[in-house]
Amino acid sequence: MSETTREQIMNLAQDKIDELIRLVSDLIKIPSENPTGTQREVIDYVKNYLSQAGIACQEVGCNPQFPCVVAKMGKEEGFSVILNGHVDVVPAGDRNQWNFDPFSGEITDKEILGRGTSDMKAGVAGFLFAMKILAESKAQLKGNIRLHIVSDEESGGEFGTSWLCKNGYADHADACLVGEPTSHNTIEIGQKGKAELILRAHGASAHGSLAGYKGENAILKLTRVLENLEELKKIEGHYGTNQKKALENSKKIAAEKNGAGTGDVIDHVAVNVGMIRGGVRPNMVPDSCEAVLDIRLPIGVDKEKIRSCVEKIIEESGVQGIEYELEFQGMGNYTEIDAPIVDAVKKHAEALWKTEVLPAYQWASSDAREYREMGISTIQYGPSNTVGIHSYNETVDIEDVKNAGQIYILSLCDLMGIK
Repeated sequence: MSETTREQIMNLAQDKIDELIRLVSDLIKIPSENPTGTQREVIDYVKNYLSQAGIACQEVGCNPQFPCVVAKMGKEEGFSVILNGHVDVVPAGDRNQWNFDPFSGEITDKEILGRGTSDMKAGVAGFLFAMKILAESKAQLKGNIRLHIVSDEESGGEFGTSWLCKNGYADHADACLVGEPTSHNTIEIGQKGKAELILRAHGASAHGSLAGYKGENAILKLTRVLENLEELKKIEGHYGTNQKKALENSKKIAAEKNGAGTGDVIDHVAVNVGMIRGGVRPNMVPDSCEAVLDIRLPIGVDKEKIRSCVEKIIEESGVQGIEYELEFQGMGNYTEIDAPIVDAVKKHAEALWKTEVLPAYQWASSDAREYREMGISTIQYGPSNTVGIHSYNETVDIEDVKNAGQIYILSLCDLMGIK
């Protein structure tokens, strides 16, 4: 009996490509908001889809509110690749701000509409479809494909990808493809790290009518420190010779998407004062104030560099009664630009889109870091319309979804030795 060829596999995929679009729509129709909703229905849908495709799967995890689904096909030896995606979505928010029902899953001539289309149920659908096509084709895999579907990425990943990696589900993998949204001509091969800085100022309360004469205004004290923390933005990352091309691509893409001058967001520390709490009443001098800052760390900047700079800034501010907590949630991380998973996706994306596809670094962070920290070559590539992500009127282009599904299948054929 002859082995299944990739031509036969792609013919099967083309015949069933409309199923992929319906699959995205079906997933959107299942609300899976995090943290306000439930993940049960969407997780059950994923398990049922895999079971009907003849793919054995298992629900695992440590938190019943955020279950994971894992599956594996192929043989134990050979190249091993993980497909990772999340089915939880950010809340839809004010429905009056939407031009359509965020959970309609409506299919138009060019788009699929709804919360989670781009982030990232279209990517998840692409993985499910790819595995189903490979299973139906009865292709002989010269390695194995593992599926990791999680449901708490939008709340940090503690019970999803992080748990899977800590409990052996990623052991001995060679590569990982995360279906997070990217532009069709960009492959994310690295990203910034993340830290959370909490600053607290202590003052002395007094009647508001005596402000400046009695008491110590904790809000004003903390404000002086916050202004000086802008100095952190001068810290640059460190990149090797083999990273220069990806860095160049990244700065170019950042400037194109976010405006001239924003390329430095890639290789410099970014600081955002995201929350501030202080005071009880307008007629009282506040005796306490707290601020929470989001800090993004470029590749090559370590924890001690940030910690020492924060301490120096507080000291040089000349303000007494300041405390801080600094929690690191991952460091800058990357995959080599010539890794097999990068080459495969780049080759097939360029062939389908007929344009150059650039490996680049991301200015944000995601679950990809968990795999990279294990030494697994990890990239992100997924269908998206970036405008509506984490906002209103989220959509994804049908052409983008179809091409992504085919790129996934072709790349898996390369990695699994299917000719």
